[in-house]
Amino acid sequence: MPSRRAARRPRYAARMLLRRRHELPPTAGLPLRLADLRPGAPTLADDIAALLGTPPLQLTCSGTAALLLTLATLRELAPRRRRVVVPAYTCPLVAIAVRQAGLELQLCDLRPGHYDMDPSALRAACDERTLAIVPTHLAGRVADVDDALAVARQVGAYVIEDAAQALGARRADGTSVGLAGDAGFFSLAAGKGLSIYEGGLLAARDPALRERLARAAAGVPQRPDWEWRRRLELLGYAALYRPWGLRLAYGAPLRRALRRGDEIAAVGDDFPPTIPLHRVGRWRQAVGSHAVPRLPAFLAQLSAQAQRRLPRLRQIGGIDVLDDPAGACGTWPFFLLLLPDRRRRDAALAQLWPAGYGASRLFIHALPDYPYLADVVPAADVPHARDLAARSLSLGNSPWLTDADFETICGVLGNG
Repeated sequence: MPSRRAARRPRYAARMLLRRRHELPPTAGLPLRLADLRPGAPTLADDIAALLGTPPLQLTCSGTAALLLTLATLRELAPRRRRVVVPAYTCPLVAIAVRQAGLELQLCDLRPGHYDMDPSALRAACDERTLAIVPTHLAGRVADVDDALAVARQVGAYVIEDAAQALGARRADGTSVGLAGDAGFFSLAAGKGLSIYEGGLLAARDPALRERLARAAAGVPQRPDWEWRRRLELLGYAALYRPWGLRLAYGAPLRRALRRGDEIAAVGDDFPPTIPLHRVGRWRQAVGSHAVPRLPAFLAQLSAQAQRRLPRLRQIGGIDVLDDPAGACGTWPFFLLLLPDRRRRDAALAQLWPAGYGASRLFIHALPDYPYLADVVPAADVPHARDLAARSLSLGNSPWLTDADFETICGVLGNG
């Protein structure tokens, strides 16, 4: 007889839907062009800083590397403080970075049905041992950094904005996310708004802290083996980040993982235990620089498409679409939806996830529930984070998603 766990596992078979001939991505990234691959000046960090209107940015080999360098730098500034407070529902790489920096992870539960940390839980989690609080601009949405700042100032901690999924998002005052806190970081990973396959950007408001972070980044070694690997991966990304190529590069591995019941692998939450550190080479910087001028129009296209489709999603009974606070302007790489319960979420995913429509899950679990993180993440009672993991699904907002595709998805979501 099947185990209870297997009995609860959704069967990912697109029975009601015909599988799309071409694959839609779960997140909308800016496609690269052949002309982007030509050599050029390695000015990517400066180009994006000028685009966003930020102080100088520091280029790193990944968004997580930017977080790791920031944590190590802040640890030097406040050696008696060891705890880093993070949302209990966030990328597992955040937990791995905290451990690699030699610090202690402190989880904070979320607001009910929301991506922000719960204000009461945040205050309870912070004290004189707290080094940093990490509010997260999840799914391109603009997080409540002001509350984290207020708590941090009370206990003498720093605030690091996790804007990995929110390059180009702006707060209500029009400034870029990543600058309200003491430091912030963005990701240039595959499928993000702008990608060099793997890369990150590190921001800091204070010139003295910015200089310390720049020195830390300058101390990262050159690793030709890693850089050649990233060059090849970037070439593959440039060639295959198209509906026809994604079927091979993304869809086929996804469906294999779903068939064997490995949801963590299906969503890409299975990360190695250490974060590599190396410098980004000139050619990959040039590729990103060539693509930067197209980014504003691309983000505007995604935003316009999202605003046109949000009313239709909100018409579906029981569906809650996570959005920005009043006045803020996030990015829309995908929609993050909350369904009424896990049963209905799983029923929708069983049809949509393997069918090539760009539906997926953001993270499979709240941080304490990943088996491979058992020695990294402390046990914690975080019911709201677990509820978000149990009821949420993501829906890609790619320009390749046609109105007919979107209406098919809405039909599945409405069949509760």
